[in-house]
Amino acid sequence: MATPHIKAEMGDFAPAVLMPGDPKRAERIAHLLMDDAKLVNDVRGMLGFTGTYQGKPLSVMGSGMGQPSISIYATELFSQFGVERIIRVGTCGGIAPQVKVGDAVIGLGAHTDSAMNTYRIPGVHFSATASYELVRAAVDAAPEGKQVHVGTIISRDHFYLPTQTPIDVLSKYGVLGVEMEAAALYGVAAEYGKQALAVLTVSDHLMDHSADMSAEERETNFHTALDMAVAAALS
Repeated sequence: MATPHIKAEMGDFAPAVLMPGDPKRAERIAHLLMDDAKLVNDVRGMLGFTGTYQGKPLSVMGSGMGQPSISIYATELFSQFGVERIIRVGTCGGIAPQVKVGDAVIGLGAHTDSAMNTYRIPGVHFSATASYELVRAAVDAAPEGKQVHVGTIISRDHFYLPTQTPIDVLSKYGVLGVEMEAAALYGVAAEYGKQALAVLTVSDHLMDHSADMSAEERETNFHTALDMAVAAALS
């Protein structure tokens, strides 16, 4: 049954969904992984595809930018279309000094300055964490010789707001990188008893911008994260 944001029917989506932010990136990933990728949603230009990868059903769909957007799509996919796990595949800005541009980050947990999870359990500070089974599968699939970091990230609501928590404070607390979706995704997954994970490529570093990726590089230098995300999705 179609929802306000997804024009599809039960069965159109696989139990596992890879979810980049950009719908055009979703289209590229779908055709990269699946010869039989079929368009199953295009409402508001948010493209979603389903096909098979190595004989297993898999879907890829964009989430848009920010926690409210991914919350809408994750809620509808989990509650209306039989989806069991969503793996966010995207980019993040590096924070910790050991994290370098081009490395991959697995978001074990996601701090946030957003109110998206504030009212989930009244009187409790909700912990936005990934599903252990997906984390383990992603770590096990990490390519040899590639730099992969596992730890906390931070999901922020603002991209340009100058008065946010200083980067050096986040670095002191071991935060690996910053992005804009994971905390809300983890919250929605917990609400519906489903699984979620964020596997990210470090596209720039907030402490040193000398090696930041170009827009073109952001679209091509994500294969390590994608391989781990696929392994988690189909685990």
